[in-house]
Amino acid sequence: MNIALLGYGRMGKEIEKIARQRGHTIIHKISNDIESYDFSTVDVAIDFSIPSAAFQNISHCVKQQIPVISGTTGWLDRYAEIVSLCKSEKGAFMYASNFSLGVNIFFEMNAYLAKMMSQLEDYSVNIEEIHHTKKLDAPSGTAITLAEGIIEHTTYTDWKLEKGETVTEIPIVAKRIPEVPGTHQITYTSTIDTISIQHEAHNRQGFALGAVVAAEWIQDKEGVYTMKDVLNI
Repeated sequence: MNIALLGYGRMGKEIEKIARQRGHTIIHKISNDIESYDFSTVDVAIDFSIPSAAFQNISHCVKQQIPVISGTTGWLDRYAEIVSLCKSEKGAFMYASNFSLGVNIFFEMNAYLAKMMSQLEDYSVNIEEIHHTKKLDAPSGTAITLAEGIIEHTTYTDWKLEKGETVTEIPIVAKRIPEVPGTHQITYTSTIDTISIQHEAHNRQGFALGAVVAAEWIQDKEGVYTMKDVLNI
């Protein structure tokens, strides 16, 4: 499989390493104007660029019938446009706030716990996420996905960075510490006790492996997918 890496930062380099180990070829490592590159031999593009470049990167590939896997966060206000473009161009696209297998299991645990806690009015919930200081967006896309999973199954209606302004907003605390791959914790607190679940990444390999597995999976497909499709969960 011939891969174009859209963005060649820390994650791009880790994805390159994993992809080569799995027998794939890196055709392009793009950190500037995507339109100056030849995509005629590219089978799939993996986008871990920056928020300001993601939409252009993804739409350019979709228009050229190149399947795209994207883990870039901070651009999702234009997600619906990409979905529409995929339909009109009969393209293939997958976005995930986190490609790690463990995190995607954690997403399911979070949703299941939220369903149970929705029956208990004495508990309030909060989310804490910790990432490295070079992460540009806060809160993380993973934290937002976790919040959305809680909102779907409870009376919470929104999330708020730091402190929620109303009882229906989930507060998310975002911390930035040097050389931390990523930790996410969901905590339900009452006057009686506290219930927490946590996922802690030890390195970036899990994220990179998940992205490459997703790129392998999306070959010869058409439509918009998630990691739940890849993992059949």
